[in-house]
Amino acid sequence: MQLQKRLCHGAPFYVLGPLVTDVAPGYDHITSAIGGTLAATSGADFLCYVTPAEHLGLPDIDDVREGVIATRIAGHAADIVKGVPGALEWDMKMAKARKALDWNKQLELAIDPVKAKKIPHGQKQEQ
Repeated sequence: MQLQKRLCHGAPFYVLGPLVTDVAPGYDHITSAIGGTLAATSGADFLCYVTPAEHLGLPDIDDVREGVIATRIAGHAADIVKGVPGALEWDMKMAKARKALDWNKQLELAIDPVKAKKIPHGQKQEQ
């Protein structure tokens, strides 16, 4: 990343992925998020989302949503590492809500409240 930034004279740099492994078809959004976090902590300015279907076929709307959320998580993790104001505070608020078992606050703070609301909370799930 540092070489890329130097070659581009400090211009904002955009990365697709990078995938950290190629053996997880159907999970490319996760391998990309891991690589994206590493790239962002090393200086990448923008992350492109990658869908679970990326190397298998055309994504549907759910694939796009999963890819965007995974990339948001990657960016947020990098923001924490880089000390971006508010990033760690967001996590600390969530940690306090979890400790207090404050389900409403957890849903309010969730990076994907739509998915979080679908998961039963306040009780153990049956296996």
